[in-house]
Amino acid sequence: MSAPNKSYDPVEVEALKPEEIARMRDEALAAIAAAGDLEALREVKVGHTGDRSPLALANREIGALPPHAKADAGKRVGQARGQVNQALKARQEELEAERDARVLVEEAVDVTLPYDRIPAGARHPITTLSERIEDVFVAMGYEVAEGPEVEAEWFNFDALNFPPDHPAREMQDTFFVRGARSGEGDEGDEGGGSSGLVLRTHTSPVQIRSMIDREPPIYVVCPGRTFRTDELDATHTPVFHQVELLAVDEGLTMADLKGTLDHMVRALFGEGMSTRLRPNFFPFTEPSAEMDMLCYVCRGESVGNPDRPCRTCSSEGWIELGGCGMVNPRVLVACGVDPEKYSGFAFGFGIERMLMFRHNVEDMRDMVEGDVRFTRPFGMEI
Repeated sequence: MSAPNKSYDPVEVEALKPEEIARMRDEALAAIAAAGDLEALREVKVGHTGDRSPLALANREIGALPPHAKADAGKRVGQARGQVNQALKARQEELEAERDARVLVEEAVDVTLPYDRIPAGARHPITTLSERIEDVFVAMGYEVAEGPEVEAEWFNFDALNFPPDHPAREMQDTFFVRGARSGEGDEGDEGGGSSGLVLRTHTSPVQIRSMIDREPPIYVVCPGRTFRTDELDATHTPVFHQVELLAVDEGLTMADLKGTLDHMVRALFGEGMSTRLRPNFFPFTEPSAEMDMLCYVCRGESVGNPDRPCRTCSSEGWIELGGCGMVNPRVLVACGVDPEKYSGFAFGFGIERMLMFRHNVEDMRDMVEGDVRFTRPFGMEI
């Protein structure tokens, strides 16, 4: 039996020779210095410090050495690996500093340039005001009702107690929808058949549909687009928006109507506002009234006061807002509602007119021309 090899010299192992360890170290250091960016440095780190790197493989050879030889070999390999790791850390710090400096230059923000290259949009004030009016009445327990814009004459006229010879049925007020062409055609209709359809001239047909579809009590607010054959000018447009309100219940009176009107103008124009009613005539209400609201500018203080004239109300103290009244019993009967048991009130006004009041818009054409310089100041109120 042979004795242990006490004279074994680890330098005779090729991977552990000092010159070989120095060569592996120098190759690693050169690769680290040559890494041009962090990605390249990560590849160098795997190749020279990973489990299959030359120094890692040399380190495995130490385990097979005799105990007295391990210390010297381990010291040489450990120093080499330490130098490589220090070089890696230093080079990484250099490359990160270079990257940060480059980012500051390449991604610099010129704070003197406009920040809003794409300007913010804006909702049309007609839409915003219409929704605000809806909110006022929804908070009172009303329901928002809608209806078609192309409406049957019965809903637009007959059910609302418009007689056949009423001026509103004439072509100068109403857009009539021509029917399918027929062989005979109506006289003066250029061969087009009568369809019995119109572009609704008001949102009152929605009230008719609401009374037909619902059982009393009925509380609805009806905003929407309407059409009349008006010329486009500063105060008229052939396409405009209305909002109408209908309440049908037992025991409703003009006092309920007046209280509702007062609450509406206070909600839209501020505390201290009120309304007044002047006798008028509408086929679908009886009694009927024209409603005025207190001038929101002078609050009536310009009346009889030459020292404080008001251009908004012409120093009259009141501004005409729209029509209102108690629902005509004939309208209730047409919708199948018993006028002996139920009564109702209704009112309506133009949203464009209300917008002109609230925001001092002088020309209605500004609302329909689509110029963003008009809508943008109103912002994106939701």
